[in-house]
Amino acid sequence: MGSLGMPEILLILVIALIVFGPRKLPELGKSLGQSLAQFRRASEDFKRQWEDEVDLERRRIPPPPATAVEPLKTSELEEHAPAVDAAAQSPTTVHRDASVATETKRDWV
Repeated sequence: MGSLGMPEILLILVIALIVFGPRKLPELGKSLGQSLAQFRRASEDFKRQWEDEVDLERRRIPPPPATAVEPLKTSELEEHAPAVDAAAQSPTTVHRDASVATETKRDWV
């Protein structure tokens, strides 16, 4: 369903004027406005209460203990670095295994 345009709103107002009369229509508008304001207050109160509960729950759960980590010096980094083979660094190194190729061929057949 689309939004209401000006002709639809005028038709609704005319029908409301005919059904309720010119004396009751302002009272109905006033009570509708009060109801909407009360609904807004209630929803804001609910939202505020929800946020308060979430804050209380966050305070109740203790954060994990922080551990002090001392950064390594450059000389210590070199000592702890793993030895890397030049062949292992090459991304184009391909190992061909005849048994794997044969097994793969059988899986496809």
